Amino acid sequence: MANTHHRSLEVTVISGEDLRTNGRPVKNNAFVTVKADSCGSPSLPPSSTKPNAHGESNPYWDEKLHVDLPAGSRHVVVEVRQRSSSSRDRLVGTAWIPVSDFVGDYTPENYLRFLSYRLRDAKGLRNGIINISVRVVTSSCKGSSSCSLRPPPPLPEFRMPVDREEHGGTVTGVPVWYPSQWKA
Repeated sequence: MANTHHRSLEVTVISGEDLRTNGRPVKNNAFVTVKADSCGSPSLPPSSTKPNAHGESNPYWDEKLHVDLPAGSRHVVVEVRQRSSSSRDRLVGTAWIPVSDFVGDYTPENYLRFLSYRLRDAKGLRNGIINISVRVVTSSCKGSSSCSLRPPPPLPEFRMPVDREEHGGTVTGVPVWYPSQWKA
């Protein structure tokens, strides 16, 4: 069977700041949904935190969610909602997070990133901040039955000689080039 490469995200929803609905602070029952955009494929169901019951506009969840990241996804959508007594949940704010913020740079795949994003309400106005951490979890799957997580790659070691007599001492500093017009 052919090998496939699958990515998923471990998103820890940490907290929110200055969340409001209709100009008033969100008192309680705020929760967060996280999903990857589908890019033409069927949309995946969002992962969701439990509602916050602490009655404050700066809720604290500290809850881990696992989100599948389909190939070609460009954004992860984070929505803060407030559970209400009516049949519909009220949208507090949304953040569209570019996948490029945590995939495709020079850091290892299992690297933990702490991120904060501005939320926008349904009218596009600023409405608080969401604080999250994201870790990309990669698995190599053979077929559909057996998948194993890759361990993080080893970190490079940087060493300096400490024997001053043999190596002539240790130099600290970095050479810096600057144009002659900067001279004082």
